[in-house]
Amino acid sequence: MRFSDIIRYTWHALSRHRLRTTLMLIAMMIGVAAIIVLTSLGEGARRYVLNEFSSLGTNLIIVIPGKTETTGGVPPMFVGETPRDLTTADANALNRISSVKRVAPVVVGSAAISWDGRERETAIFGSSHSLLKLRHWTLSMGTFLPDTDYDRASAVCIIGATIQRELFGTSNPIGKWLRIGEHRFRVIGVLASKGRSIGIDVQEIAIIPVASAQSLFNTPSLFRILVETSSRDTIHYVQTQITRIIAARHQGEEDVTIITQDAVLSTFDKILSALTYTVAGIAAISLVVAGILIMNIMLISVSQRTAEIGLLKALGATQHKITLLFLSEAMMLSVLGAILGLATGALANVVLTNIYPDFPVTAPLWSLIGAVTVAVLTGLVFGAMPAKRAAQLNPIEALAHK
Repeated sequence: MRFSDIIRYTWHALSRHRLRTTLMLIAMMIGVAAIIVLTSLGEGARRYVLNEFSSLGTNLIIVIPGKTETTGGVPPMFVGETPRDLTTADANALNRISSVKRVAPVVVGSAAISWDGRERETAIFGSSHSLLKLRHWTLSMGTFLPDTDYDRASAVCIIGATIQRELFGTSNPIGKWLRIGEHRFRVIGVLASKGRSIGIDVQEIAIIPVASAQSLFNTPSLFRILVETSSRDTIHYVQTQITRIIAARHQGEEDVTIITQDAVLSTFDKILSALTYTVAGIAAISLVVAGILIMNIMLISVSQRTAEIGLLKALGATQHKITLLFLSEAMMLSVLGAILGLATGALANVVLTNIYPDFPVTAPLWSLIGAVTVAVLTGLVFGAMPAKRAAQLNPIEALAHK
């Protein structure tokens, strides 16, 4: 029996029982499509998070007040009690490190912002001239904060696009005075950047000089100090120098936590990769269920086709050939189901991409190969028992339908 004869025979056997074949194909298709879609979402989440953090720059070091080891947990997300506050003087000291490119002290708070009778609550960032390039932000109009000393307060601000739209409508906000809390600030720029910063939408913030923010919120402490190094090779050196300088300024206490951008990216990459593998494994269970369905239906098929099997044996078909014929049915079902599953998964990814255009829904190559491989192996493993039972039938009893 030639290979073409086996394919023709298998196709004819499947096409004779269309409902049964359709049910098995649907089961296999759903299993493969589930792996594709779930791994695409997991991989999309990984890429989305990494892209968000990468927008900060790969040479970034974040200095957080409070030592993780001494506080017994993650440092506070907002300004609060720490062993010793970070100050603008600490930020100035870090500027003297040779491999430091930029330093941006950050104060974060919330206040009412109003203009011409329109008012809303807004996140306020206090920082310096370096923040714009350090965060890779851009302006749609105007200029950024002036390049002055950290301790020098000035009544200027930069607003996000949403703030511009809600307060000023279609009018040009540059040069206009608005009120933040109890203080008045002149708008000198509008951010063009989108995205989120420390969980806050960049389009819904107002940025003022760090000294002005400290006065507004009545606090001498900083929320964070962002440090950009001259290259990735100098990150470890700068990290060591920051620890030394801060400890010297804080009476020998190493009471800050230093986080590098690479460490954050690596941690998220590991967590989200593990999540993707986990959901892929869960989805693969549906392929096992599909394999069990194939096995059960093919066992029923063997009992219904005993006369056919007996005739094949009477014509000289060996047990090996009978086994091969039934295994080929299971394999063909698995391959066709895998192809339909790949197409369905791809279609689902297109739909998800249209619904969530900012979310990179892309199936990793390993999931495509893995889904097809598992589908074929499932068909092979669960098709083995029916094929073996068919091959062991006695030809005389089979012809007698026994």
